[in-house]
Amino acid sequence: MSSLETFGDDVKMSSNRRKISNPSPLGLSAFAMNTFVYSVYIYGVRGIDRDNVGVGLALFYGGVIQVLAAMWEMYYGNTFPATVFASYGGFWISFGFISLPASGILQAFEGDPQMLNNALGMFLVGWTIFTTLMVICALRTNVVLITAFIMLDLTYIMLDCYRFTGETIFNKIGGIFGVITAFIVWYLACAQLLTKETSYFILPVGDRTAVAKV
Repeated sequence: MSSLETFGDDVKMSSNRRKISNPSPLGLSAFAMNTFVYSVYIYGVRGIDRDNVGVGLALFYGGVIQVLAAMWEMYYGNTFPATVFASYGGFWISFGFISLPASGILQAFEGDPQMLNNALGMFLVGWTIFTTLMVICALRTNVVLITAFIMLDLTYIMLDCYRFTGETIFNKIGGIFGVITAFIVWYLACAQLLTKETSYFILPVGDRTAVAKV
């Protein structure tokens, strides 16, 4: 079972005992960075009311880098983390592409903001459903990862509510939940990097694999 699935194995070993790099911290860090930046934009920190600066971050770090991490996980036979990183990498690429003026997507809804909100709301509902499935799939991993998925699910739900109702309070709450999610995922990435071989201490993640086997 992979390091992302158990979060207990910090180094993988090939059949000839050669150390193989763990791609999970890279994928987790890419996800956390984009979630944090867009969440503070959503909340409106420092008066920011648009996300244009984050488009490049979404396309490349949150998008391309996560997909690359997914392919490495797939190569090692780690189905769950590969699915997570590839899917959310695809989310950030598609989300960034929507915001690109050259895509013409937002311009197609000019004059009908409610239809745009409905369309974005349905887009986010799909990701809410997917994230709920990931919560279920993560139940045999660890407490930190499960909590991250739950917080991400709540973030999507708040953003769904905002798009369908227009009530800004849902957007603000979604931004807060997103920031919390980002720090949880960063903690998880850090826990993967702080191994017994490379650090003076390690971070607990509440491994549940032993519990699941009982």
